[in-house]
Amino acid sequence: MIYINQLSQHENKSVTLKGWVYNNRSSKSLIFIELRDGTGICQCVVSKADVDGRVWEDAGLLRQESSLEVSGKVVKDDRSIGGYELHVTGLEIVQIADEYPITPKEHGVEFLMENRHLWLRSQRQWAAMRVRNAIVFAIHTFFQNREFLQLDAPIFTGNAAEGTTTLFETDYFEEKAYLTQSGQLYAEAMAMAHGRVYTFGPTFRAEKSKTRRHLTEFWMIEPEMAYYDLDMNMDLAEEMIKSILSEVLSKCRNELEILERDTTYLKQAIKNDFHRITYTNAVDILKSRKTAGVLEKMTEERDQEKQDLNNELEEIGKERGSEKKWRKAQIDQRVKEIYARLDQVKEDLRNIPVWEKSVSEFKWGNDFGGSDETILTMQFDAPVIIHRYPAEVKAFYMKRDPADEKLALAMDVLAPEGYGEIIGGSQREDSLSVLKKRIEEHNLPEDAFKWYLDLRRYGTVPHSGYGLGLERTVSWICGLSHVRETIPFPRMLGRLTP
Repeated sequence: MIYINQLSQHENKSVTLKGWVYNNRSSKSLIFIELRDGTGICQCVVSKADVDGRVWEDAGLLRQESSLEVSGKVVKDDRSIGGYELHVTGLEIVQIADEYPITPKEHGVEFLMENRHLWLRSQRQWAAMRVRNAIVFAIHTFFQNREFLQLDAPIFTGNAAEGTTTLFETDYFEEKAYLTQSGQLYAEAMAMAHGRVYTFGPTFRAEKSKTRRHLTEFWMIEPEMAYYDLDMNMDLAEEMIKSILSEVLSKCRNELEILERDTTYLKQAIKNDFHRITYTNAVDILKSRKTAGVLEKMTEERDQEKQDLNNELEEIGKERGSEKKWRKAQIDQRVKEIYARLDQVKEDLRNIPVWEKSVSEFKWGNDFGGSDETILTMQFDAPVIIHRYPAEVKAFYMKRDPADEKLALAMDVLAPEGYGEIIGGSQREDSLSVLKKRIEEHNLPEDAFKWYLDLRRYGTVPHSGYGLGLERTVSWICGLSHVRETIPFPRMLGRLTP
């Protein structure tokens, strides 16, 4: 069986492709079918002069998403999608699809989410899922090449990892259980057996948040390393992200082009050292005059962009009705792009006063919110690692800084361009007596953590780890504004189907 991404190996040969109609158009003597098969899109040209009457008639019956088998000769054509097209000699219809609900016209987000099972077929969603796959593969390659062992943490747990307020509670044979927030505590146990491990699985947060960065079900990659301190932890996180970016930029050029992703910052993240600043330094930056200037400039740029886009829509409106058929498709696509960008511009303009208020009210000791992270990362050309946070806003298992008990040896990696946190991690508390004290201070039941405390009773060592949020990473690398487009079937507040 031949796939579209293999056509370059079959130039001037006859092949059969199996797939679905992505788009089609026709003239008196030619029918152009854009066929997709999951690996790419190929233009199939049906010439009335070259095929029998049945093939010509069947080709004219096809609707968007109809399934078919099409045979023909592979011809190189740099103007075509993928550089090759198929000159059709035969065609077999598998099914004529019903009228497809997702059309080239503009659809609202809610409509697209209700039809997520079909929206996944669109080119941008196709590209995003392929980048996600490449990121997953790159992560496994990175850790496996460094002799980390992948082990699995349970999804049902009897205790919290990040606090009790965002747990999904469930009945477990008449015993109270929770959907996991993190595989970290179990990864610590496995690291004491194997030295260096990582878990990769779904995690859950019952956080009633509707921001562009939140899902209730998401995937986490969580390495845990014995005998690692905070600096080694930060080094590994930076090395991993650079490795992921190198793989994606190498293997997903076509997908990133479809997503219209400007890869400048991604390339800089590979080339440049990540910025490392303390939490206190970050607060100083956030409260600085420079931040105020960034927001003022952003307001001016977005106002101008909004005006330019509206002017372009007005010019397009003057052309409507008189454009040629081939031009109409171009205009429809551009109008979709304009409205999508206008939505983002308007959202930015709504958010800027919120960000300004957040900055003006921020005090040392607060945790950074999404707005604060957005503003911070707009001021750097590569990811930023913020470390040594106030212990009061961090989890009970994080080790305190020996130089200042008010600080935890914690670190977050923030992606540039306003994307914010993609990694959170720390050096773990390795003292039995201190950890018992922290559990008590956080009002957690010690009995539920008996097994976790055993790790400090029997062979405790300094150790560290972190968690990478897969969907936030996909969002940044793809340049997507919302994490709902980074996972095949997102689960969010109010969204359980399809």
